[in-house]
Amino acid sequence: MERRRFVVISLTGVLAGHQPLMAQPRVRPPRVAVYTGRLVSEGLAAALNEHGWADGRNVVVDWQGVEGSEARINEYLARHPTDVLVSGGPHRIRAAMRATTTIPIIALDLEADPVAEGFVRTLAKPGGNVTGIWMDIPEIAGKQIQFLREMLPSLNRLGVIWDDQIGQPQFAELRAVSRAANITVLPAAVRQSTEIDGAVKRLVAERPQAIVVLTAPVIFLGLQRVAELAVQSRLPSISLFSPYPQAGGLMAYGPDFPAMWRQLAGYVNRVLRGARAGDIPVERPSKFSLTINLKTAKLLV
Repeated sequence: MERRRFVVISLTGVLAGHQPLMAQPRVRPPRVAVYTGRLVSEGLAAALNEHGWADGRNVVVDWQGVEGSEARINEYLARHPTDVLVSGGPHRIRAAMRATTTIPIIALDLEADPVAEGFVRTLAKPGGNVTGIWMDIPEIAGKQIQFLREMLPSLNRLGVIWDDQIGQPQFAELRAVSRAANITVLPAAVRQSTEIDGAVKRLVAERPQAIVVLTAPVIFLGLQRVAELAVQSRLPSISLFSPYPQAGGLMAYGPDFPAMWRQLAGYVNRVLRGARAGDIPVERPSKFSLTINLKTAKLLV
């Protein structure tokens, strides 16, 4: 029996040697398409390295910019086999959801309530093809006012730059906290980055003593301009965006962006290794930080 087995194996090897070689299927690296600001894309690619995914070697991280409309996403998906979509901000997340119900979508959203907006069924069990990081902590407004009042104890007129299409939860909490602290809120809405100069000009005319910059994708794109105008107007300002002081603004208190990129990369890693997006619970940002630009602080003294 042992000899028969040996002969069979040997014959198989001989026959195989006379057969034409079959072309091996080419295995492509997984592709992650990112619809958000370049800063997030670069941070995500760097964070994926920590999980063993090297952009250009065993994964392709393809930054598609901030124009994440449904039509643009559909056009991209028609040309590229895609394994994961990363989408930032409620408008782009919704566009991605309309474009596909099968490709996993990893979301990063600092403005919306994910359950109330219909992005996921529950935080613990998203259920569909979407999961990710949502801040949904409007009470952070109290800390921002606290930090501003430590610098400016007489604060009673507060300007607010926000996107009134998506920023209602943050704005409502800020207004409630301000009312309790006897602070008048002076809002200036921005829906496009080209509106930032006009919004700040209108705001300065109302003579605020400080400015809070709420989160929105359009504001993130114009963060440096917001910081420049606040300093030119000699107004202390604070934002939830942690890169704000790096852009020249005075203070930031909110999610730590490098930590959030690592957190986001963890989602992408799990999906690339076979997890279903709908089974991965939604998380809040894991780390918050207070950052102050000392050069700007000296200019405002």
